[in-house]
Amino acid sequence: MSKTIIVSNRLPISLRQKNGHYEYKPSAGGLATGLGSIYKEGENIWIGWPGNVVDEPEKRAEIMLDLHQHKMVPVFLSQRDVEEFYEGFSNETLWPAFHYFTQYIAYNPEHWEAYYRVNELFCEAILKRAQPDDTIWVHDYQLLLLPKMLREALPDATIGFFQHIPFPSYEIIRMIPWRSEILEGICGADLIGFHTYDDMRHFMSAVSRIIGLSSESGTIQAENRIINVDSFPMGIDYGKFENQAKSKKTQSLVKEYRKQLGDQKLIITIDRLDYSKGIPQRLHAFQDLLTDYPELHGKVSMIMIVVPSRDMVQSYKELKEEIDLLVGRINSAFSTLNWVPVHYFYRGFPFEELSAFYSMSDIALVTPLRDGMNLVCKEFVASKIDQKGVLILSEMAGASKELREALLVNPNDKRGVVEAIYQALTMEPKEQEQRIRSMQKSLRKYDVFQWVEVFMDRLGHVKAKQAEFKSKNVDQKVISDIRQAFQSSQNPVLFLDYDGTLTGFTSHPEDAVPDEELRDLVRALSQMAQVVIISGRDKDTLGKWFEGFPIDLIAEHGVWMRKREAPDSWELYAEVDDHWKEDIRKIMEYYVLRTPGALIEEKHHSLVWHYRKVESGLGDLRMRELFSHLKYMARGYNLQVLEGNMVLEIKRPDINKGRAALNLMKGLENDFILAIGDDWTDEDTFKAMPKGAFTIRVGYSYTQATYNIKSYKQVRQLLKSLLG
Repeated sequence: MSKTIIVSNRLPISLRQKNGHYEYKPSAGGLATGLGSIYKEGENIWIGWPGNVVDEPEKRAEIMLDLHQHKMVPVFLSQRDVEEFYEGFSNETLWPAFHYFTQYIAYNPEHWEAYYRVNELFCEAILKRAQPDDTIWVHDYQLLLLPKMLREALPDATIGFFQHIPFPSYEIIRMIPWRSEILEGICGADLIGFHTYDDMRHFMSAVSRIIGLSSESGTIQAENRIINVDSFPMGIDYGKFENQAKSKKTQSLVKEYRKQLGDQKLIITIDRLDYSKGIPQRLHAFQDLLTDYPELHGKVSMIMIVVPSRDMVQSYKELKEEIDLLVGRINSAFSTLNWVPVHYFYRGFPFEELSAFYSMSDIALVTPLRDGMNLVCKEFVASKIDQKGVLILSEMAGASKELREALLVNPNDKRGVVEAIYQALTMEPKEQEQRIRSMQKSLRKYDVFQWVEVFMDRLGHVKAKQAEFKSKNVDQKVISDIRQAFQSSQNPVLFLDYDGTLTGFTSHPEDAVPDEELRDLVRALSQMAQVVIISGRDKDTLGKWFEGFPIDLIAEHGVWMRKREAPDSWELYAEVDDHWKEDIRKIMEYYVLRTPGALIEEKHHSLVWHYRKVESGLGDLRMRELFSHLKYMARGYNLQVLEGNMVLEIKRPDINKGRAALNLMKGLENDFILAIGDDWTDEDTFKAMPKGAFTIRVGYSYTQATYNIKSYKQVRQLLKSLLG
C-alpha cells in the first residue's frame, strides 16, 4: 500500500523535558490541524525536527519510540545545524529576501552549506521510510532543496511542495548567490503551490529567467516531465473558531474582560515579533489617530499581543525595543486614570483567551508589510458570531486577495491606515454585518480541510498528465520496435526537422552548423534509407550545410525542394503571392524597435520575428503582443501565424511541411516512415503521415505525434540505433 509522507521543518508538537523524560504537546497551528486528516490515516507519517536539540543517543531513541506511536518521525539537528541552517540561512537569508527586506539579507557560504546538509538529512530520513510509489508533501522555505534530492532518489514518486511565505520577484531572487540551486530544488516537485497568484507568477518568471525552463499557463516544461504551479489560498479550521467563540468559557471571559475595560471600542492586533509584520508602523498610525481625533480619547483602546520570536537576534532585539518605546510613548502621552490606549502583551495566550479577544474586539488591525497569507484575520472573522466588527487588512497579505470586504490598506500609507481605523470606528452596524457575513461565507467554504483536499486532488491530476506523457515516451522498447521495423523494411523514409531535432539551439541561428557527428550520421542513414531534412531554414543555408549529401531537402516549411537525384537544383514547390509582406514587415519592424535583440528574417514565403537574444520575460511579452496583432491582420490576407522556438512566423496556411512531405511521397510505396520534429510547424508533418508511421515530438509538449522524446541528443541516439 502506498502512503503519504508529510515533511516540514517542525513536527506538529512541542517537546518539553520534565523529570528526565520528554512530554509532548500537540501544536494548535492551522497546518497541523489541516494535515491531521492525512498523517493520522493508514500508514501515513509526518517527518520533521522535534524542535529541541537532543544529542544523547538514548534520549533520541526514546523520542523516536514515543513519536512512532503518534505517527511521527523525528529528524534530529545539532546545535550547529539549528544556528546555521535554521537561524542562519533559513531566517537570515531566505526569510528577509522572500519578504523583500533586502537590507537584512546575509550571504554566508557556511550557512548555505549547512542548509544543503540539513536538506540532505531530511532526504535520508524520508528515503529510509519511502517506497517508490509514495506521495511526499514537502512544506516551506526551510526545505527548498528537498524535492530535487527526492526526485533523484525516487524518480517516480509523487512529490508536492507548498510554500507558506511569499515568493519574491525576479529582482530579489536573483540577488541570492544560490538562486539556481534553490529553483532547481523546488522544481523536483510535481506540483508547486503558493498562497497567491502573484507568488506563483514571480516563481515562474524566476524559473524561466534563471534556470531557463519554459512555462505557460501554470505548467513548466522540465527535461522529461511537466510540473504544475498553482495557487492554493490556505484556510483555517473555521468550525473550531466558530464553536470556541460560542462556548460558555469564551463568553464568560468576554463578559469579564468587558467589565474591566468598560464601554469602549477595542482594536485587536496579534503578531509574532517580526519586522515583516509592520508593528511599529501600526503604532505610529494609532498615535496619529489619537492626535487627530481627540474626541476618541477614552473611547478606543488597542489590545496588542506580540508573541516572542528570535529576540536574541540583534534586528529582532532592536525591533522589540522600538515597540516597547512606542507603546510607552503613546501611553504616557494619552493615558488617564481610567483609560489606557494600548494594552500591550509580550507573550502568547491560551486558545480560549484569544477567542475572547477576537469575540469582544470591534476592529482587527492586520497590517503586515508583507505576509504569505496571514491567518489572524481569518480567525477574527470566524470568531464574530454576532457578525459585528470590522477587519482592516494590509494589501500586502495574501489573505487580501480573498477577503475583499475588509477595509484594505497600504501599510506604508500611514494616513490611509488612520482614515481606515476612523472609518471602521464609525461604520454602521448593518454595513459591518454585510461585510462580515460575506467573508464568513467564503471562509466557511474554503477552510483548511478543503485546502488540503484541493492540493492533493491537483497532485493526482498532475501525475495522471505525466503518465499520459510517459506512455508516449520513447523508451528502450519503442526504440527496439522502431529499429526492428526499420531493419525489416525495403523502402524506408525519414523526415527529420533540423533545429531542435538534429541539433540544439544557439544564440545566433547561423551558428547551428551541423557538427561532424551529425554529418557522419546523416551520411550513414542515407545509405540505408531516403533521408529528408524538412526545415523552416532558408534554401541557401540548408544547401550549403548539406552540399554533396545524397538526401532530399525541403526548405522554408515546404516552399523549396531539392531532390537527391538533382542535388544542384531547387524546385519551387509553391508559387507565392507576397504582396502582404510590406504591411506585415512594418508591424514587425515596429516591434523590433521596441524590443532590443529582436530581428526579422525574410524568407521566400514568410516573415519570421526572432527573439532568442531578447531579455527573458520581455521577449515573451512582446511576442504575445505581436502574436495578437498579427492574428488580427492575418485574417484579411488569409495568412497563418505560427509560434516556434523563440520565433514567430507568418505565412500562407496552404504551405506547410505536411503538404511538402505528402508531395514527396507521392507515387512511392514506403514501408517504413519516421517523422521527427520539435515545434508547432512539425505538427503539420505528423498530421500528414499515414497510419503506421512512427511520429516523434522532441520535448514534452502536447502533440499529434505518437511519441515524445527528451532532446536532440536522444534523437541522435535513436537514429544511431537504426544503423546497427
